[in-house]
Amino acid sequence: QLQVVESGGRLVQSGGSLRLSCTAFGGNFDYYTIGWFRQAPGKEREGVSCMKSSEGSTFYADSAKGRFTISIDNAKNTVYLQMNSLKPEDTAVYYCAAEPWAMDTVWSMCVRSRFRTWGQGTQVTISS
Repeated sequence: QLQVVESGGRLVQSGGSLRLSCTAFGGNFDYYTIGWFRQAPGKEREGVSCMKSSEGSTFYADSAKGRFTISIDNAKNTVYLQMNSLKPEDTAVYYCAAEPWAMDTVWSMCVRSRFRTWGQGTQVTISS
């Protein structure tokens, strides 16, 4: 069964950049939807960006548009989230999630309830 593990979270100054990684174990990301979610203290877990690996289609939340980029390296079974121009409000635990391919659009898939496989999360803290 596919498992995912996130890495790359750390403390970064406002305006800086960070790249998060999500690596698959026990399988690969072929024909999966992969999502990056985040949860700040006291807030609900929200979708940041999602990708359907077989189609290359992507979705970004408004908060991520123009600043974040999701990408995949199939040879490394890894999905990345490149985050630029980071702001203090980006501070959160970032989670990777994966779900086998479905006919739904990538934007309709990018909600917490659509994913059953989750990583443990990685902390991202942006200092002002």
